[in-house]
Amino acid sequence: MAEVILHIYDVTNSGSDKTNNTIVHINKIFKDRIGLGGIFHSAIQVYGDDEWSFGFCEQGSGVFCCPSRKNPLYTYREFMVLGRTNSSVFKVNQILCELSREWPGTSYDLLSKNCNHFCDELCERLGVQKLPGWVNRFANTGDAAIEMAENTALRFKQAKTEIVSASKVAYRFLVGVTSGSTAGDNPLRNSNSGSPRFQSAWFKNLVTAGAKPSNSSEIETQEGDVVLQHQRQHNSAHTLQQTCHNSERPLRQSSQQLEQTLRHNSL
Repeated sequence: MAEVILHIYDVTNSGSDKTNNTIVHINKIFKDRIGLGGIFHSAIQVYGDDEWSFGFCEQGSGVFCCPSRKNPLYTYREFMVLGRTNSSVFKVNQILCELSREWPGTSYDLLSKNCNHFCDELCERLGVQKLPGWVNRFANTGDAAIEMAENTALRFKQAKTEIVSASKVAYRFLVGVTSGSTAGDNPLRNSNSGSPRFQSAWFKNLVTAGAKPSNSSEIETQEGDVVLQHQRQHNSAHTLQQTCHNSERPLRQSSQQLEQTLRHNSL
């Protein structure tokens, strides 16, 4: 059995002393005072004096080793023992060879596949506990934020597609209703278009009321009113004619009586 040791560094490879000092200051505040974490590099030491880690490179594997606590790119911070592995030296070397093939340098990603993720994977295969949460918390938080943003964008896209589909369905429905109502008006108009009385009634209603009859019962009522009005006019004329004829009859009788009286007197 062998101890598995985690070595932690402050990430100070920006090339700017001001930036590096700022990172060290941030790590002191967020890790030492608040306990949330910071911006760290990590490596695992097991069987020997070298530590193993992962980083970016354009060709080959991103897995590399260097003397423990002496990575020249970063500022050493602290170490902690994660446990003891039951794996032999041969098994550990086999695990490292497998990881070297599975972790090419071009696959490095600051938020989703960095040195801390590599150390977690190595610790899992060695059978010891993983890194404390504060070591990679900033990367995990950033990765979660990106994933949330991607999911939100996907949901917005899906919602937009659903809205467009619903709009198309609503548009087709409205077009169908409009076509149906138009077709419903035509038979009424066509069935009565040959009736002069209906045409006159419709024209009269259009001039007086300013609107076309809205339904068949209203049309029939208006048509009946026209017929009734015509009959009333006809009856009125007939009554007037009879009255005039009857009024002439007494006049004719009076003239005849007057003529007879005159004849009688002359005799």
